Amino acid sequence: MTVKAPSNRIIASDFSPPGWLRNAHAQTIMPSLPWAWRPKPALRRQTLELPDGDATAVDWLVDGDTLPESAPLLVILHGLEGSAESSYARMLMAFALLRGWRSCVLHFRDCGDYRNRLPRRYHAGETNDLRYLLNSLQQEREACGDPGPLLSVGYSLGGNVLLKYLGESAGETPLKAATAVCVPLNLHECSKALNTGFSRNYQRHLLKRMKSAIARKFDQHTAAFDWERAMSAMTFDDFDDAVTAPLHGFEGKQDYYDRCSSVNFLHMIERPTLIINALDDPFMTPAVIPTADKLSAAVTLEVAEHGGHVGFVNGGTPWRPTFYLPERIIEFLEPHAAIPGT
Repeated sequence: MTVKAPSNRIIASDFSPPGWLRNAHAQTIMPSLPWAWRPKPALRRQTLELPDGDATAVDWLVDGDTLPESAPLLVILHGLEGSAESSYARMLMAFALLRGWRSCVLHFRDCGDYRNRLPRRYHAGETNDLRYLLNSLQQEREACGDPGPLLSVGYSLGGNVLLKYLGESAGETPLKAATAVCVPLNLHECSKALNTGFSRNYQRHLLKRMKSAIARKFDQHTAAFDWERAMSAMTFDDFDDAVTAPLHGFEGKQDYYDRCSSVNFLHMIERPTLIINALDDPFMTPAVIPTADKLSAAVTLEVAEHGGHVGFVNGGTPWRPTFYLPERIIEFLEPHAAIPGT
């Protein structure tokens, strides 16, 4: 029987933007500026061989290698066209290390600087790779004895993947707790939002990268989709209908969005989960925020008035900003990160 969430599972965020950065687009762009978060920690690359014969990459924080196997392990999922080099991933790894946690970033297929083998990429509902990694990690850690807790954080598209996985897995996941940030909970609504106003600029930038990515893997003779439609796509709707859907077994964008929007899986989540979304996120509209009856009792939805898309700059200066998300994420996960026997 599904347990519905009481209304207090939706809470107002404590996040408050500084006076010099209240604009949603400025909040969104700031973390990607080269001086916003300078540290670039050393990463160790692991090739993850997948059950279907494909492969992807997992990047591990080298500074965490000296920590014991019993240390909590944080698995990070990046956003659309992101990687372990994304500032939010680097930032969270640094904060996790301060708590004595190990961390890694799972790259979705064909993301970052790693090229997968099969004629496919990734999408917002691909949960099998995450499931395989988490189960493999749990088995490896149990074999070593006294494994520490597994935790996960997903950003944007990665947050959608994480929430869908948690709903599908219910109590069968090895994760102890999770957090999802700036999640496109309803893919239909998000595709509309990115086709309006200034948000078209994000869409244009990301589409350019996505077209370049498929051009690395295919050409007009080898593509398992309509090449001309793909290269002429002007919106995510167009691209998903022309490329994402046929490449990954969906009937079209409608079928893809229907089956992969994580809002449809929130009521089945059984692990403690925090979702953090902003009402002014330019990648979506307030319509993506679900009502309490869509949430399970394990889910807390934190809604901020401001924050942009994976921005949440809460202070500092334009040349040395400070960020709300890493500390808030760690604060939520920490009670679930207790090492067994301590």
